[in-house]
Amino acid sequence: MTGQDTPADAPVTTRLSIFPLPGALLFPGLHLPLHIFEPRYRAMVSDAMARDRRIGMIQPRLEKGNADAPPALYDLGCVGRIAEVEAMEDGRYNVVLEGLALFRVVRELDVSTAFRQVEAVLLPSTPDETLSLGRRASLEMESRRFADAQGYSVDWDQVGRLDDESLVNGIAQIAPFDAAAKQALLEAPGIEDRADLIIQLLQFFGRHDGEDRVTLQ
Repeated sequence: MTGQDTPADAPVTTRLSIFPLPGALLFPGLHLPLHIFEPRYRAMVSDAMARDRRIGMIQPRLEKGNADAPPALYDLGCVGRIAEVEAMEDGRYNVVLEGLALFRVVRELDVSTAFRQVEAVLLPSTPDETLSLGRRASLEMESRRFADAQGYSVDWDQVGRLDDESLVNGIAQIAPFDAAAKQALLEAPGIEDRADLIIQLLQFFGRHDGEDRVTLQ
């Protein structure tokens, strides 16, 4: 063994093709439908289908920078597997990603492909988590208020049958918050913290119902 050998406990990295999309979150175990029309991302889907069907969903940072450079990325994203794909005659795709695991970017790779790629560490899955009865009730109540205010039609009986993790992550994934708020939800250390943040954001949104999006910036 030489000094250049990798330590046994060193994190294992993987190469991921990434789809930087503001406001789009994916959580392990959930599904995300996507309509792929840009040529570079059509190439990304074709490449993924020929290899391991994996695509890394991650949000770009939207602060102002060099207009000629691609936007910087947040550190945390979620890798998804293409579970369903519909190839259209004009080259577009409709795909459904199934969340596999969160990942943390180590570095962006210098590649010749039109789509961006990163070296990343896949994060271990967490054990099943549950909410307290009070927090679950608060989350459902604020969600109902939000849905009623927006005119959404929701099957609340079906919502009530969801386990806590699916409920919390599902709301975080579909709620119409801005990129910074979405990223804060993704990076919450557990579903209790994520549920608390969702409740705060829904309450804030209710007090600012003349605005289109909630922001943490």
